[in-house]
Amino acid sequence: MKNSRRDFVKKAALGAAGVSFAGGILPAFSAKSYANIIGANERILVAMMGVNSRGSQLGLTLAKQSAYEVLYVCDVDSRASEKFTADLSKLQNKRPKAQPDFRKALEDKQLDALIVAAPDHWHAPAAILACKAGKHVYLEKPCSHNPHEGELIVAAAKKYNRTVLLGTQRRSLPNIQAAIKELHAGIIGRPYYAKTAYSNNRPSIGIGRETAVPSWLDFELWQGPAPRGKYKDNIVHYNWHWFWNWGTGEACNNGVHSVDIARWGLGVDYPVRVSSGGGRFHYKDDWETPDTQSINMEFDNNTLINWEGISCNGQKRNLANGVMFYGDNGSLLIGGGENAYTVYDKDNKVVKQVGGDQENGQPAVVSSQNSSVPISLDSTTLHFEHFADVIRKGAVSNQDILSGHKSTLLLQLGNIAQRTGHSLQIDPKNGHILNDPEAMKYWSREYQPGWEPKL
Repeated sequence: MKNSRRDFVKKAALGAAGVSFAGGILPAFSAKSYANIIGANERILVAMMGVNSRGSQLGLTLAKQSAYEVLYVCDVDSRASEKFTADLSKLQNKRPKAQPDFRKALEDKQLDALIVAAPDHWHAPAAILACKAGKHVYLEKPCSHNPHEGELIVAAAKKYNRTVLLGTQRRSLPNIQAAIKELHAGIIGRPYYAKTAYSNNRPSIGIGRETAVPSWLDFELWQGPAPRGKYKDNIVHYNWHWFWNWGTGEACNNGVHSVDIARWGLGVDYPVRVSSGGGRFHYKDDWETPDTQSINMEFDNNTLINWEGISCNGQKRNLANGVMFYGDNGSLLIGGGENAYTVYDKDNKVVKQVGGDQENGQPAVVSSQNSSVPISLDSTTLHFEHFADVIRKGAVSNQDILSGHKSTLLLQLGNIAQRTGHSLQIDPKNGHILNDPEAMKYWSREYQPGWEPKL
């Protein structure tokens, strides 16, 4: 009997969930390569949850790929929904359905996947609901608001056999994959320290005024599982990142990208000790999370990851937004957001450069099994192509939710150390905090009654 479109996508995904990435290079798939995939004409139907900023970028990227169709637009901001729908309709033939409550979109049996680009406090709860509804999930980082939620989403993906891909899109850049392969092969000897950093020049968010909720915003649904806070005019949209009730600070906002590469390169999972220093040093306003922070993560194989976040000073250094690996024979630099890497000897002499500015001014090309991918190719495009390949062909995920949880957890532990004011001792077998009741208060959170995430 001929399978329906929905049955095909479901069966193609069996066995894909819950598989950890082992560190090898995975091929990057171009859009043209899908012509050779059985059932490639069957589009993956998705719902977009959150389309104001990053979600809009994700949705418009999807609309340019033949593998996908945006079926639902789910946003509690009617202005964002209308603008995104208008922009999207120019790129795909079919106009998507507007459904502010993503939970109602999940009831559609034709829907294949949920793309989550809502605020951090919604990430794990929404992903869990999607898994329970039989949908796959593309989940923006961080994967959760707190460690307990991270463990819940890992369990949900396994229980419901769903693919949950974290949006750490640098995992899909071919030159980054090549850099990690060379690192593991010993190009700088034994790597023992990874220095990661992020800097920006964010302005003050001021002192918010309590005011009436705008007519275009469903603030009740926006808050969802979070305990209710009063609406202020400096929270929605982006500034929620800096409030503990909804956000996770710069550490989990941007730190996950570089720390994930560091963890991948060093081949480590859970730490044995985490410490953090920093605070809100620049402006005096409503911003609660640190604007300046340094987190140290120590591992039982005698390695260390450091993350430095500077939110309110955009000074560009050699490592403004990237990762530097130090080994006993040299160092390897991966710049922030670049499909490139540079290898140095111990005297800081460049011994190898892949990607980046070439002498002839032409972009570098790395060949894979399926395509030659220019350095300028968008990492989000590649990551979505990989997501489609995992769903349709059962390919091994290059960033399954367990791996994503491990990387997110490192920064969450740093935030917990910051909030308690002392270093944390960690069980390297599972990442749990040892013998520290004060720190464990931050392992989970309070939820608005009736909104607690459940498997």
